[in-house]
Amino acid sequence: MEIEHVRRSGRSDPANRWPPTGGTSERAAPSTGDTSERAADDFYIRPVRPTVVTLDPIHVENIAQLAYGIGGDVDATDHDDLAERVWREWLPELRRDGRVVLEALGDHERRRAAIDDVALAERPFETVHGLDSGTINPTTFKNGLVVDVAHAAMASSPTDLDLHRDRTIVATVHAGDSTAGFDSEWTRRDEGHTKQRVLHVPRVNRYAERVVHALALYLAEGTHALDHADRVDDLLVLDGPVYPKELFTWADRDPELGALAREAKPRAVVEKYVRLVERFVERDVPLAGFVKNPASATATRALSRAGVESPWPDDTALFTRLLERRESDGPGVAGGATADRDGDPGDRGARLDGDLTFTTWFRSRGGADAPMAADGDALGVDRELDPELYEPTFMVVYDPRTDVTYKLEAPYAFTRDAATRDRLTRQVIAEVAATRGPPEPVSKADELARISASEKAALRRKFEERLGSDQQATYDDLRWGKETY
Repeated sequence: MEIEHVRRSGRSDPANRWPPTGGTSERAAPSTGDTSERAADDFYIRPVRPTVVTLDPIHVENIAQLAYGIGGDVDATDHDDLAERVWREWLPELRRDGRVVLEALGDHERRRAAIDDVALAERPFETVHGLDSGTINPTTFKNGLVVDVAHAAMASSPTDLDLHRDRTIVATVHAGDSTAGFDSEWTRRDEGHTKQRVLHVPRVNRYAERVVHALALYLAEGTHALDHADRVDDLLVLDGPVYPKELFTWADRDPELGALAREAKPRAVVEKYVRLVERFVERDVPLAGFVKNPASATATRALSRAGVESPWPDDTALFTRLLERRESDGPGVAGGATADRDGDPGDRGARLDGDLTFTTWFRSRGGADAPMAADGDALGVDRELDPELYEPTFMVVYDPRTDVTYKLEAPYAFTRDAATRDRLTRQVIAEVAATRGPPEPVSKADELARISASEKAALRRKFEERLGSDQQATYDDLRWGKETY
């Protein structure tokens, strides 16, 4: 450990380190006078992180040999054949324990579109709004409180600066003391542009950080979306799923979490999204969600339950295999045709990156989507419309330029109409082609809602001051550079 003098400019003074470097220097430790002369400056105690090479070339080569050994036992053409069979025989109507969990909505096809052409194509929706929520991440304090803060914002394309100024902020608090109470009512600040409150989350023995994070994120997002629903004329795209799926997975993670999800406060969060669907159905304006990191395993788990030995860890890996196109592939639309059996089974050829590839639409009733299926109970929330209209539907888009797979979700209330499905598909394909990533309004909302690392640190310090308690530090904070110790 070094004690390094850091000037107010932020630059370290190499002449003022203790112990000194460079062998057997007889330079003494800083005297009392030295320290008093720098009383206006700051002293930090922090670990010195020298650049250390932990692997010699021979170690790298030895590890690579392990990869060669693993790869030699995997025949990629077998995976291609299985993927094709899954697409043809299983995905049109995939069942688990006799219940349909995934089925094609309309046509069951894989399609492709030339990137240069669709990027310049006219968008079917004149204006598009995006919405996102960012958090400081759960923070545990020495007094036992666990806190998170979420901050939601809506963006539009074309830009609406007055809309961009509006914010919804939620602070969630978990306390081990059952007698404490932190709930507050909604209040307005910033001339009415900011709406905020504190939510005291139900007490749990475990998973407090997971609970404060999910409830802050979804309450801020759902409230902001409902409050600004009438500002959307053509299409709203959430940054993420159309429902609070983290809450829907709690029952699978732990019985205590499952029971918690049905308590009044989590159920009120779910109700925000149910009412959001109803509001947009009433206004005849489509609502969708753009999922940048899909994590569903509905299809792969159903296949495993049916006795199909799936080599894919989740649905994203399966759909990526179905949509990726290689030079060695046959004439299939999206890379699912027979591969070249004469070549190296581990070499599928160079990736073809001139076209976006995508699926048609599916209805999903399994996994985290089960609570919003027609035969689900929406965690006890009353649904004013036909329950079938709330069912999640989705299509998958693969961008070969970045080798990333995305999912676009929308409630069945909107995608039951073939024309609306077509418009949503053309919109997302054009946006992904043009941006090499999420649709522009979603990226704008992400920028507005994102809380930077420095802002998170500053906010945590504010909480330390107000709570009169320090954050609970861990070794990882020290190891990976928590700011000051």
